[in-house]
Amino acid sequence: MADRISNYRDFWPFYVGEHLHPATRWMHFVGTNGVVALLVLAVVSRDPRLLVALPVCGYGFAWVSHFFIEKNRPATFTYARWSLAADFHMCALMWAGKMQAEVEKVRAARATTR
Repeated sequence: MADRISNYRDFWPFYVGEHLHPATRWMHFVGTNGVVALLVLAVVSRDPRLLVALPVCGYGFAWVSHFFIEKNRPATFTYARWSLAADFHMCALMWAGKMQAEVEKVRAARATTR
């Protein structure tokens, strides 16, 4: 990735391409849903100490999956905000059963550029 991506529309296919292994996506899914659950629990219980666990849960699952499953560098290091938005985007598509279609689009696009 020599050129810096300048918009989310172009970032999304890059992001999907960094999450081709199903286990990576599922680790992100667990971490992202864990973040939401912890945030709700912190608000409901009025316990701000739970907020400390948000990045540990979100990044912990994601980074483990990148380093040990996908074997690539997390996009968060270069595109922090877009990566966070894409985590929630991917999670929503997984809940809807539509994420695999996004993966197939990226795979098809890569195959035509080779």
